[in-house]
Amino acid sequence: MKIVIGCDEAAFKLKEQIKAYLVNKGQEVSDVGVYDENPSSYPDIAQTLCKKITDGSHDRGILLCGTGIGMAITANKIPGIRAAVCHDMFSLERSIKSNNCQVLCMGARVIAPQYAELLIDTWLTCEFSGGRSLPKVERIMEIESQYTKQEG
Repeated sequence: MKIVIGCDEAAFKLKEQIKAYLVNKGQEVSDVGVYDENPSSYPDIAQTLCKKITDGSHDRGILLCGTGIGMAITANKIPGIRAAVCHDMFSLERSIKSNNCQVLCMGARVIAPQYAELLIDTWLTCEFSGGRSLPKVERIMEIESQYTKQEG
């Protein structure tokens, strides 16, 4: 699985820890920033990360900020992206199994780094179950397309 990770300055230390954790587990990880704790624009990081998922170069992404909320809001503005803030195991599992989320958002001011690693272990193994959830995800995509400008 190709994973892309990004954060704002509030989550820089957590991003570095998670990135090292993923690499240590043998995962291929790309980092879209930030690269220090200087003030940054999290919407730009979220957009850059999501483009790597929508262009097919990466399978999943992790976005980190103070709460995870701003990153999730921004990511969900990108057509084709389904992002969820998950700070507990049940929500994390359902975000993928039921909703086929590609982007995990977490808050560095909300979650302990060690618990974030436990969530990521589960995140790496979860897969979309399809079944009864498939028509719902397809409907989400239909609704999204109604609000997406068509070029031409």
